[in-house]
Amino acid sequence: MYLKCIFDDEFSEKTGGISTGNEFLERLADKSLTPEKLWDLVKQDFGLIPRLLEGVSSSRAGIRYGCSKVLMELSEVYPEKLYPYMGFFIDLLDNEYRILTWNAIAIVANLTKVDRDKRFDAVFDKYYSLMNDGYMATVANVVGHSGEIALAKPYLADRITNELLKVDDHAVTPHLTEECKRVIVEKTIQSFDMFFDKINEKEKVISFAERHVQTSRKTLNTKAEDFLRKWRKPVNESRLV
Repeated sequence: MYLKCIFDDEFSEKTGGISTGNEFLERLADKSLTPEKLWDLVKQDFGLIPRLLEGVSSSRAGIRYGCSKVLMELSEVYPEKLYPYMGFFIDLLDNEYRILTWNAIAIVANLTKVDRDKRFDAVFDKYYSLMNDGYMATVANVVGHSGEIALAKPYLADRITNELLKVDDHAVTPHLTEECKRVIVEKTIQSFDMFFDKINEKEKVISFAERHVQTSRKTLNTKAEDFLRKWRKPVNESRLV
């Protein structure tokens, strides 16, 4: 009990009057503690990270999504602080709550920047198996974060490219319509643009972009045309060398 009192006093000081870890989560649930304020608190004391991880497992939506949001922001700015918990986020890729899965997709991608132990490499197939999900948001999140991963791990660029090129083959589902597929293709081209110089089989990517110049989605047409203007000439010139 004595140790608990010491911990609670320290916790209260760190969190501006919140006396215990449970109260910290409760106030997040009732919105008296906002994710923005929580983010400020965590930046002041990274020792609060285990509390956020605990909150992600909460049965209460306000707690789990609030904590998950802050963890995602933390991974963008301070990936090294979350790297010791990378296994937690890899497990979260299989979560029953899709929002947590989507956040985990982003967090794992951000952590590849500091992945000295190549933990991502070991779960590459698991991560990209999410490309087979029947929900647009899941596929789009994987595609959208692939550029970051390829820049962090350029030796995986060709494997990532091969996975992204499969988006044309996705089956249509109630949550992944033909228009959804066009949105995903647009994101795919944006990701390719980030790491195109790391790709060996550039012609495959050029052909992919060429197939999507004339579509019913105006922004996709624009992205494909811009991509080809930027990259097609260098590739054609390299063929002549």
